[in-house]
Amino acid sequence: MKNKLEILLNKIQLTDRNENENLSIVGPVRLPIMQGDFQATFQWYSWLTVDKELSKSQVIDRISTMNLAFGQQSSVLVYGDFENRDDALIRMHSICHTGDIFGSQRCDCGYQLHESMKMIVEHGCGAIFYLADHEGRGIGLFSKSLAYLLQEEEYDTVEANHALGFEDDTRSYEDAIRVLEVLRQKPVTLITNNPKKLEALQAHGLLADSHVPLWGGMTETNRHYLETKVKKSGHIMDGGKESEERSILHAARA
Repeated sequence: MKNKLEILLNKIQLTDRNENENLSIVGPVRLPIMQGDFQATFQWYSWLTVDKELSKSQVIDRISTMNLAFGQQSSVLVYGDFENRDDALIRMHSICHTGDIFGSQRCDCGYQLHESMKMIVEHGCGAIFYLADHEGRGIGLFSKSLAYLLQEEEYDTVEANHALGFEDDTRSYEDAIRVLEVLRQKPVTLITNNPKKLEALQAHGLLADSHVPLWGGMTETNRHYLETKVKKSGHIMDGGKESEERSILHAARA
């Protein structure tokens, strides 16, 4: 049996985060996925913020004392020749415990996650960045549960976050973009309706000329949520999946 360091050291990359910290990127790990009729094999990476002084072997030696189960680490699923292919689709997907795991119909997050995976496989190349510190647009799961209670009393998503003392959206994409730069040097096409995500990649010179919108999965229980995305958060409505959804969202924007 190989020594752990023989196995793991060449699967870890350290890259600069700031003057005091690095990002430790682990992977790829072969990850076969099955969701209903959808099957594909992705290459999975995860990353962690570590002290600048730590070497790769020190990171490995210290993980058992880092209490990592008490926090969340982000990751990325890569498909195809992501490093070299000229055209690649990516999605920066914010974790949604209720939508992604439980299938909640209060939002469209689960739909967007699974649809993006299918789109990337059909395209032949891309990556889904799953951002673990983005729950509730950055307020965390417990705070999100409080926001949901307010939403049941006719607050919208923006009003609920503000009522709890948060900004509408506190998410940062900087760490994910740094990981993207490690995995690929060429521009990417972003799957999104969110102009803030487009601006974040554009600021780093990583964005292709166009983006791919992703509307769909509208239900009676998430209709108001989607309307608020357009009306108050500026989400781009240029490719709704169904004409009914386009007309509803257009009315919300007026």
